[in-house]
Amino acid sequence: MEQKTKISAEEGKQELVITREFDLPLELLFRAYAEPELVEQWMGTKVLKLENKKHGGYRFETTDPKGNKHGFNGVIHDFKPDQCIIRTFEMENTPFSVWLEFLEFEKLTEDTSKLRMHVVYKSVALRDQMLQMPFAQGINMAHNNLQEIVNQLK
Repeated sequence: MEQKTKISAEEGKQELVITREFDLPLELLFRAYAEPELVEQWMGTKVLKLENKKHGGYRFETTDPKGNKHGFNGVIHDFKPDQCIIRTFEMENTPFSVWLEFLEFEKLTEDTSKLRMHVVYKSVALRDQMLQMPFAQGINMAHNNLQEIVNQLK
């Protein structure tokens, strides 16, 4: 299956750039990241908190096949509807430190839009460790889910 979500990782840098074009209007793509009910559907996670505002926060929880709960949280540093979300991201109880995400939403046409995520890690080693995991397949699968679920809102 084609990886529609592209990941660029420049050698020796502690960052990733993730891009994906969606067959969704900009407003619907942004809603997929801003509305708890939609986030839960396409991410397959429970949204315990989602404060979409400058200095807001969020907390998600997912359950693995063995029934173990895993938490994810962060602070929202900026939130501009249909434009950008700047936030930290932390996977609780893992060796990964917090990272910074810059999500930019762009209108391409009336019916298509683009997401660009610039992710900055504490170190090159942590970024490389993330890339060793099935990260690319996971985010591509999540974005495929987003496209499919949000497409129903058109």
